[in-house]
Amino acid sequence: MPVTDPASMGEGATTWSVRDGLATLDEPAVLLKGALDAVFTRWGTEAGARQRSYPPLLRAEELASLDYFRNFPHLGNPVTRIRRDRLAARAAAPTRDIALPAADLAEATHLLPSAACYGCFLHLSGTSADTPVLITTVAQCFRNEDHHDGLRRLWGFTMREIVCVGSAEAVRTHLDRHRERIAAFGTALGLTLDRQPATDPFFEKDGSRTVMQLLAPVKDEYLHTDGTAVASTNNHRNFFGERRAIRHAGRPAFTGCVAFGLERWVHALGDLFEGDLAAAHRAVRRAGERS
Repeated sequence: MPVTDPASMGEGATTWSVRDGLATLDEPAVLLKGALDAVFTRWGTEAGARQRSYPPLLRAEELASLDYFRNFPHLGNPVTRIRRDRLAARAAAPTRDIALPAADLAEATHLLPSAACYGCFLHLSGTSADTPVLITTVAQCFRNEDHHDGLRRLWGFTMREIVCVGSAEAVRTHLDRHRERIAAFGTALGLTLDRQPATDPFFEKDGSRTVMQLLAPVKDEYLHTDGTAVASTNNHRNFFGERRAIRHAGRPAFTGCVAFGLERWVHALGDLFEGDLAAAHRAVRRAGERS
């Protein structure tokens, strides 16, 4: 886990630190992260995607309709408030208290997102279109992981996604196009990326969809040499279309997304360029022009 004393940071230093799964980035890392996001955003807009921003909180009742709490209760980060009848007690509590007791908190009706695309699909609920809908969005995402590991495995991180909603063929074309772009971008950077099938997080782990996935994998991850997954392509089939009444040409829509973990890219490029994030930044700008 690269950690630098802010007082000793100089040009070329590894300028990030991580504590409790939460990252602080200094300017070179911020600029590198922004350059990466600019490349991925451009890929989306060149594919015809509209840029959108969604609320930072998701309704628990809506996530429940997606089997979220059946599949991922361990990842959830609920958001709540201090109960009104406990405000006075909280104000009078000793300052040494380091945590808010559960008894002081109201029931949680919202959660922080664990993936950027959830807001997109919840927003599209009940809509219908005859042509493919493409959207790109970025979000601060949160996962209650069982352990943290530098920028590789964070509690809070930034995810850029490019989403396609339409026919099965449109989704396949969308994912194939971006598989090629990810591979070309990695090659231009000199970054070795190993494409590997992975478990789709949106499907029941022991359901019929999982059996079908074993026969035809629906999620690929792109792994840095140390095993860090910096990107993924995900084919959800018509799962979200069925669960959220999203329709295409009169039938439940198929959906797919391309996802990029921006801090993970910073980690991988910091590794590749031996901590010289300015050189990594220049390489991203050059490679972005060619990919």
